Amino acid sequence: MIELSSHEVSPSHLRAAFGCFPTGVTAVCAEVDGEPIGMAASSFTSVSLDPPLVSVCIQNSSRTWRQLRSLLRMGVSVLASDQHLTCQRLARPEGDRFAGVGWQSDAHGSVFIEGAAAWLNCGIHTVVPAGDHAIALLRVHELWFDNHVEPLVFHGSRFRTLASA
Repeated sequence: MIELSSHEVSPSHLRAAFGCFPTGVTAVCAEVDGEPIGMAASSFTSVSLDPPLVSVCIQNSSRTWRQLRSLLRMGVSVLASDQHLTCQRLARPEGDRFAGVGWQSDAHGSVFIEGAAAWLNCGIHTVVPAGDHAIALLRVHELWFDNHVEPLVFHGSRFRTLASA
């Protein structure tokens, strides 16, 4: 166990501590001018059943988020356990993030990753500034899911899968 006093908290220490908590991995995507844009987001959580809200946290420096934020709708795909390469592609800082990634869009321009455990068709409800990130509260307008598809898990800076207890 690493013990630190409160004045020794650094971004690298926080990242290591946050890595102790497993998260699911999502793709937040939409079409802009007929082309898919999107990014991976592991800071996703359910927020409210009524109204139906989820949240994602996004770095303020994200150019992709600047494009997505102006749209009326976007797709959130909960990635499946076998989609770690898809996640890595969507997390690239440059290049074609969708090369080799199966996807489809709907009439609203929301983009969904094929084979994902769940698809949420969302619109922005509220965006809250939070340090070097923004917390985007997204209202879920439609959803599709498959309970039989295992989700991708991110823990300790590695992709993992679930195991029965």
